[in-house]
Amino acid sequence: MLEKLTKARNLSKANNAIKRLISERGESNALSMADDVVNNYRKLSKDQYVSFFTFLFEKLNPQADAVLKAAQNFVADSSARNYIQLQKVSESPRQEFFRRLNRASQGTAAVVQMRRDLLQLLDKKPELAAVDFDMRHLLSSWFNPGFLKMHQVDWKSPAEVLEKLIQHEAVHAIDGWDDLRRRLQPDRRCFAFFHPQLPSEPLIFVEVALLPEIPMVITPLVDKKAETVDQASQYKVAVFYSISNCESGLRGVSMGNFLIKRVAEQLHAEFPGIKTFVTLSPIPGFMDWVAAGANLSDGVPADRLKPNLKVARDAALAVLGLESQSWVERLAAGWHPDLASEKEKVALLSLASLYLGLASTGRDGNPVAKFHLGNGAKLHLVNWAGDLSRKGLRQSAGLMVNYLYDLGSVEDNHERFANGEIVYSRAVGRLMAP
Repeated sequence: MLEKLTKARNLSKANNAIKRLISERGESNALSMADDVVNNYRKLSKDQYVSFFTFLFEKLNPQADAVLKAAQNFVADSSARNYIQLQKVSESPRQEFFRRLNRASQGTAAVVQMRRDLLQLLDKKPELAAVDFDMRHLLSSWFNPGFLKMHQVDWKSPAEVLEKLIQHEAVHAIDGWDDLRRRLQPDRRCFAFFHPQLPSEPLIFVEVALLPEIPMVITPLVDKKAETVDQASQYKVAVFYSISNCESGLRGVSMGNFLIKRVAEQLHAEFPGIKTFVTLSPIPGFMDWVAAGANLSDGVPADRLKPNLKVARDAALAVLGLESQSWVERLAAGWHPDLASEKEKVALLSLASLYLGLASTGRDGNPVAKFHLGNGAKLHLVNWAGDLSRKGLRQSAGLMVNYLYDLGSVEDNHERFANGEIVYSRAVGRLMAP
């Protein structure tokens, strides 16, 4: 009973702190009142987060009648005065609440933490998406790349930063300190974005390998015993082989595309001999797409879905025969790229090229492809047996892909992708319909 009363009291204090902060008095005393909100929020138990965010949703919505009146006035007379009034009344009071909350001593970190907690509730409480929209809108401004600092992370960086790299590496797990040390050797680079309010928190980081040629296999890049290429004169290619977000509370806030472009520019300035910037990327979801029938109709313009491509897709599916044995069962029975028949190899490369080169614009398109293609990269090569890890075999039959960043073409490629067109090489085009 005492615990229940304490929890109820904490929630009441949190709600009252919100009211005080958003009041007129809260404008002039925002620092102390914002601290009060943050301190009370941290006393809530996880099962009280729903009540906290529901309070924000129900009590801090715009006034519908005021919005309607302002909209009607603007339609009748689109003057500056009516425009400003429409903006004032249509903005959610929640946005002003979060702006004032950001004035707390650790306000930025608190808002990011709140959004991290909120995102875990949205599946069961979809109405709270309105609160998330307001938070994401503000965080996109606060974490605008113009405000972020890009730093190279090396072995001399603070231990707490290095620990976060190990913790948050999402593509190729870092196997302890020896593995991390190898990834920070002279022929490797790691760059991260930091925010002035969170100086010890890498928000997103990218790992780069400096090599003589474009790689098609991931193992040498992440092998902690791999030999180091010490001579800078041998660096001809910069390979972005992993990019990881560290803060789930910033999901949907665009940072990675700006990071890659800044890194490419810095590396080009440091090593003029590097002319080629590529990724070596996984293809998550590829075999799930194949198992579901390799749908090409979603998001693929009719003029690009030519009959010969459908024929190639159907022929490749027939070769794999996943109707009689699932991909998981095939792997359990010992399937491996080294043991695959030539027909299976051709079929998988064809399907992967169709998946990435046509279906990436669709709603269910590959997320990694969407990121790089939307960032202005070109679909350059699809590589056989690029990732032989258990995860790689399960998600993509071991295939990996190179996306090429031609610094002179990224803007044009970005525009073309935004208009539903994917730029890919002739090599990829030949794989589609062998």
